[in-house]
Amino acid sequence: MIFLQLNGLHFAYPERGEVVHDVCLQLAPGEIHGLIGRSGCGKTTVLKLAAGLLTPQQGQVQLKGERVQQPTAEMGFVFQAPTLLNWLSVLDNVLLPLSLHGSVTDSQRAYGLALLNQVGLSAHGHDKPHQLSGGQQSRVAIARALITRPAVLFMDEPFAALDAITRDELQRDFLALCQSHGTAVLFVTHDMGEAVYLADRVSLMHEGRMQAPLPIDLPRPRQSAMRYTPAFNTLCEQLRHAMDATLP
Repeated sequence: MIFLQLNGLHFAYPERGEVVHDVCLQLAPGEIHGLIGRSGCGKTTVLKLAAGLLTPQQGQVQLKGERVQQPTAEMGFVFQAPTLLNWLSVLDNVLLPLSLHGSVTDSQRAYGLALLNQVGLSAHGHDKPHQLSGGQQSRVAIARALITRPAVLFMDEPFAALDAITRDELQRDFLALCQSHGTAVLFVTHDMGEAVYLADRVSLMHEGRMQAPLPIDLPRPRQSAMRYTPAFNTLCEQLRHAMDATLP
């Protein structure tokens, strides 16, 4: 079943020219699809097009068979910076997408608390963002993205600024959350190891074009020890070779 579909997308910025050329992608329900590539290759632009934050000049994005022309309630977003509001508590930051549309109900507040528990922050609901570490702030951002129960998450290098140990822990917990919620994910990263660990398929972008996706045939649930197996290293090597092949 095709859940999210990108059909022949083209997009150009006035000052840069065309940055996305004939991009096609299919995302199944609950699938995690990684986009990797060098800086400036167009992967973040593709993410924005898929989410309705940008409008393609050619081609079409469809979610559940309906054309995407703007972000919808079925979408959640996590970017590299958590962008939490410092004057709100952690719980109120999680509930923000709901409070923008009216009063938060008791059941919604309870769900927010349950999400904080799932991301390991049940004791921090009353704290302010400045009292949290960078990794904890990223966990709040993920909980906030899930509060509306989105069918799909769009994530743009959300773990890039974290130290290696925190990043590994957050990747593991993020996968558990996606599995429990059945959430599909389109995930932009420049880290090949992260792409292989998180994704079901990985697509490489180069100069606005997308190559055929590489299936990640690793068992789920993913375990941290998997990063040191021959199968994992072979997949990383395949991505490395594919990326090196794009060099002039």
